[in-house]
Amino acid sequence: MKRLKYFLVLVMSALLVVVSVGCGAKPLSQQDVLQNAKEANTIMWGVKADTKLMGLIDVKDGQTKGFEVDIAKALTKKILGKNGKAKFVTVTSQSRIPLLKNGNIDAIIATMTINAEREKVIDFSNSYFDAGQSLLVKDGSPVKKVSDLNNRTVIGVVGSNSVENVKKYAPKARVLQLQDYAQALVALKSGQGDALTTDNVILAGMAVENPGYKVQGGAFTTEPYGIGINKNQPAFKKALNKAIKEIEDDGTYNKLIKKWFGDVPGFDYKEVLR
Repeated sequence: MKRLKYFLVLVMSALLVVVSVGCGAKPLSQQDVLQNAKEANTIMWGVKADTKLMGLIDVKDGQTKGFEVDIAKALTKKILGKNGKAKFVTVTSQSRIPLLKNGNIDAIIATMTINAEREKVIDFSNSYFDAGQSLLVKDGSPVKKVSDLNNRTVIGVVGSNSVENVKKYAPKARVLQLQDYAQALVALKSGQGDALTTDNVILAGMAVENPGYKVQGGAFTTEPYGIGINKNQPAFKKALNKAIKEIEDDGTYNKLIKKWFGDVPGFDYKEVLR
């Protein structure tokens, strides 16, 4: 009987410890992301895995590679030191903010334009890349500029602001929105739309891989990309902005620009050097 009572006391004590720890855990909005990253020596980044030049899975080794992946690695070293680790989680335009808000990732570096609507929900670092929205069309397409999309179908991606931008210039355009760029490109190739729209750097990657398609009409918007982080993380935001400036100042940024965009036909990489 004494043994049973002793056992019950131990069990209850353990339960009290678990409950007290659980009640004491801070919600994500109150945690210090930078401090957590330093303790783990790791920053969890949300990156695209379907966007050539920016973030694309290499089928040979299963690793995600691209400009944004390399930028994330460089920033991680600046923030955490040379032994700091950058880990990557695949995101889409639709999933990236929910994954950030749920705490699955610390930061989003995934071709995300800084805009007022998103800033209601998350914070952004300073811009790390200045893109511009354009169109991808088949060679010989009658679509020469964005206004030519009136009474035609334009393809975009759910969660992106690209289609809304097109409506400003071609209000009569029909819209087809799909889950990711891979599906959007398939839809364009199968004739479901007359043009695919998103940022020119993303379209450049598609054009490189798909002969017979080209970027058309020039950039009709300015799209500054920022790193998305949760609200109320001033220390993390400051660290990111400091790291961005450091990789610009030490030449790392321009080196990566040349690595990924130096040989892309029709893309003037010098326009985005810093």
